[in-house]
Formats: sequence, structure tokens, C-alpha cells
Amino acid sequence: MRPFLSAWLVGALIVAAIPAKGAADDKAKPNIVFILADDLGINDLGCYGRKDQETPRIDRLAKQGLRFTSAYAEPVCSPTRAALLTGKAPARLHLTTFLPGRPDTPAQKLLHPKIELQLPLKENTIARLLKEAGYTTACIGKWHLGGAGFGPEKFGFDVVHAGKANTAPSATEGGKGEYDLTRRALQFMDDNKDRPFFLYLAHNNPHVPLGAKPELVQKYRDSFNPTYAAMVNTLDDSVGQVLDKLDELHLAERTLVVFASDNGGLHVLESPNTPATYNTPYRAGKGFLYEGGLRVPAMVRWPGRVAAGQTTDVPVNAADWTPTLLEACGVKSPGPLDGVSLVKLLEGGALPARPLFWHFPHYTNQGGRPGGAVREGDWKLIEHYEDGRVELFNLAKDASETQDLSDAEPKRTADLKGKLSAWRQTVGAQENTPNPDFNAALHKRCYEDLDVSALKPAATAALMRPGLEAWRKAMDDVLPRTKKAP
Repeated sequence: MRPFLSAWLVGALIVAAIPAKGAADDKAKPNIVFILADDLGINDLGCYGRKDQETPRIDRLAKQGLRFTSAYAEPVCSPTRAALLTGKAPARLHLTTFLPGRPDTPAQKLLHPKIELQLPLKENTIARLLKEAGYTTACIGKWHLGGAGFGPEKFGFDVVHAGKANTAPSATEGGKGEYDLTRRALQFMDDNKDRPFFLYLAHNNPHVPLGAKPELVQKYRDSFNPTYAAMVNTLDDSVGQVLDKLDELHLAERTLVVFASDNGGLHVLESPNTPATYNTPYRAGKGFLYEGGLRVPAMVRWPGRVAAGQTTDVPVNAADWTPTLLEACGVKSPGPLDGVSLVKLLEGGALPARPLFWHFPHYTNQGGRPGGAVREGDWKLIEHYEDGRVELFNLAKDASETQDLSDAEPKRTADLKGKLSAWRQTVGAQENTPNPDFNAALHKRCYEDLDVSALKPAATAALMRPGLEAWRKAMDDVLPRTKKAP
């Protein structure tokens, strides 16, 4: 019996000494924390050159990894969210504007296409794919991809916490709901510290309506917009709390952190206490196909894989995040995607050159009109759908998009316009149709008398408001009285 017992004990000890394969595999999987700001412009952060708003924690995050200077989103929120969660172009998804969209009005020369009013349930998301690979997933904050029956829980998110609705200062903006989303995100990380997790923390901040703690507003009284600056300060503090929690739980070294925004900053008068910000040197802002509406802050920290203190000017877009995170987690995509993995770029390698495309057949509450765009290398073409007019810009020499080179570069213009048209056909993009109730006089009041895409910022937002009030009234007056655009 003794030899048998000895052999049994030795075997038992050997088995006990071998870690469970599942536990070892879990340790090898990086956690993912994706923090998305709402309407944060590319120049709203210190690490992008802003001087009158303090963002020390986000700036530090940028220094700890790779900061993008040509990261792109869609002109407004919902299509960006759809792209980053599915890896597909919004034009392919037929989800090309905010939900439910701005109502058609007589001021429009064209009618909006009938878009999807929610992300289709058939679409795979990064959350669903990571959940199938053993991740615990959470959507904390703004969804904006569908209502009842089409919420985050239908797309692979185990934990869902929406916080306040987007009709009052919410989430981190001050008042009773301050830090609500942050607290819930910290709790999720505490609860799942021993298993791989994907946290999608989608702030409402600094979207309108603007509201912040009085003491912070006073702190930024000399900034362009004191309330907005205070909101950005609080957003920065929230990011800091999330990063501190990763340190506290000893998870920072095996967590990939992404910080980005869903579109450019709001540069026009839209609601009380706006304009919110400016996107100088980039033209326009939220709701436009110019750089101020599309180019957004973005950064990635991934210890051991992404070298600290790096910057890249390689153009990337929102649809790239899903294939990037899938590769980082060792998960294979179930089918072709429009985005590409950025892992090689994150690790210091090069990406094959490619054009980036946009299709935005919509009028916006900020004054934008239907159009499409393509960027290839330093060159960007914008096609205006109302009349077929095109603009061509060399972004390396004219990031402000003030010098239209379409007449001087006819071959390049034709080439890019052809590529944009072919891409629309490939993805099955929806088209505008003529508006039978078009009123040219109203169109002139809303879109021609004042070109808000070329608006230059004054010293403060308050100084800009009087000059924008007539335009704002014209834009609001054409809307159906019972349906105001958000």
C-alpha cells in the first residue's frame, strides 16, 4: 500500500502544481478599457495644444502610449459608435446620422434617405465576439444605437448602465449624477479583476446641455467657454479615476486602454451657453465633413506592446477599432470588415496605404449639408451632394481647408471622385432624393447667408453668440414644432 500511496501523493502534488489551463489563458488575455468622449474636439486637450483647459490625466495617458494626430470619426455620434463597435462602415450599415435624425424641412434641397433607426440585431459587435471568447463585457454610459429591444444587452454586453438621459447635465457633468458612470465603471473592474474584461465607458460629457460645478466654472472663467472647460476638467478626472483603479488592482500592465471621441467639437450656437469650443486650425466642427468635424483625439496605452511617448500621423478611422481589439485579444473576426487592425502600427510597424471614405447624406443641426469625402495620403476631396460640387485640399499644406485645388488638379480630382463613387457602390450607400417641398428662400437663410463651416472663433464663446442668433433662429424655425433636433 505504501508504494501505491506514495505514487498517488506524488501524482496529486504534480497535478496541483500545474495551473489550470483556463486560468493561464485568462492571464494571457489583455483587458480592454475603451473610453469614448462625446463631442470632444481634437484641440480640447493639453496634449493636442489646448492652453485654457487642463487635462493632466489624459495628457499623461497620451505620454504613456501612442497618440494619433490623424484619427477620424464620423461627423456625428451614432455612426461613429456603430463603426467602432462593428468594424463596418456606417454607409454599409445604413446608419449614417444620429438617431433618429434631423427631420426633413422645406429648407433642404434634398430629402434624407430612410436610415436604420437602430443597429440591426444581426450585426456582430466587439462585445459579442469578446464575450464568446470568455470576456466579461460592460457598456457603461451612452448607447445611442437603438431603443427598447435594441439595447447593449442585445449585442453582447453582460453589464449595462446607461446613467442619466442626454436631456440634462449628466454623468460627470455635475449635480446629482456626477461621476455616476465613473463609479459604475470602477465597480465593474472591481467585480471582474480576476477574469478578462471589456469595459466600454461612453461618457455623455462634454455634449450639450452644458453644465458643471460652479467652482470649476469659476476656475476657468478666463477660458473660451468656462462651463465647457469645467466639463472637460471633470472628464479628465474621470479618466484619472479609471486609470488609478487599474493601478490599484494591479491590472495596468495587462490592460489595453483606448481614449477617443465620437466626432469633432461643437463650434456653433446650438443650445444655451454655446458655442462649446473651437477646432482651430481645422475647419468647422461637429456635423461637417471638414477636418474639424471628423478629426478627433485618440490614444492607446498598452504596456509591453506600445512604446511610451509615441505619436503617429497615419490616418485611421472608427471602424479600425474592432479589428484592432480582436487581434489584440487573439480573437478571429467571423467575416470581412471595413476597418483594419492597427496592431502593427501600435507596435511601431507600418500599415499599407489606403484611402478613407465618408458618406453623410444628411443635413445637420449644426449647419452641415449632405456630402461625401475621401482622404488618400495628404489629399482630401469633399463632394457636395446638393449640386455635385467638389473641393480638393492638400492637408499637408492646408490643414484648415481654405484653398480649393480642384480646378488646379483636375486629374487628381477626377481620380478621387471616381474612387468615392465606386466605394459608395461597393458598400450599398443610400442616396438622397429631391425634396418636392424645397423652398429656396429658406435654404438661403439657413445655409447660404452665413457659411458657418468657415466660422472663425472669437476670444470667447460669449462674444460669438450675438452674431449667430439670427442663423440659429432660422435653423430652428424650419423644424416641425413638435420635433426639435438634439
